[in-house]
Amino acid sequence: MKVLFDNVSKHFFKQENRTLKELIPSLLKGMRPGEFIEALKNINLKFNDGDIVGVLGKNGAGKSTLLKLIAGVTQPTSGKISINGKIAPLIELGAGFHPQLTGRENIYLNGSIFGLSKKEIDSVYEDIVKFAELERFINTPVKHYSSGMYMRLGFSVAVHVPFDILLTDEILAVGDIDFQQKCIDKMISFKKQKKVIIFVSHHLETVSSFCNKGLVLDKGKQYFYGNVNEAIEKYKELL
Repeated sequence: MKVLFDNVSKHFFKQENRTLKELIPSLLKGMRPGEFIEALKNINLKFNDGDIVGVLGKNGAGKSTLLKLIAGVTQPTSGKISINGKIAPLIELGAGFHPQLTGRENIYLNGSIFGLSKKEIDSVYEDIVKFAELERFINTPVKHYSSGMYMRLGFSVAVHVPFDILLTDEILAVGDIDFQQKCIDKMISFKKQKKVIIFVSHHLETVSSFCNKGLVLDKGKQYFYGNVNEAIEKYKELL
């Protein structure tokens, strides 16, 4: 078992009034100061070695919240999440990059955020640069990078970090067509290594061909979890 959700719920409170000056009149008038949102409700899941899980659901279903809980970006309101292995989150590529630093410096910065030593980053540095196709620009501050270059470097760093569980959120739309194919080929290599991959996408053909399991979320609830083709049919019921 790599990931276990035991009756997990996640609630948010969306505050409408941003300042105390705005809040007090609302309270005096008996108005609600904000909105209580149940992003996920009583989720029970188990992901094992080799599970490639396509996560489906309409906008607001709770897909990104699920990934953030696994990544440890946020904590559950109730229930328990057990993680057995290292996680590579391809959720917000380059989130740890510093715009004033060069691509090279950001590789080392991001690698350290992922928990790698300098020696470990040294061992994969050339592979990261080559995969990102940024040899000519690696000593340029990333503030001068195009959005595509920025995303390519972020993707390349993340997939060259040793991991057991990969989290992806519509991330295969990185760069041009050729680079997208490189990303897909890299993901297929992880699949062959029996990594756990949790893959959020609205592209049903990709989910059907790449995943062996499917999770359907609906308004924060677990609507279906099982065979990927059954999951796709269940998802279509919600459209």
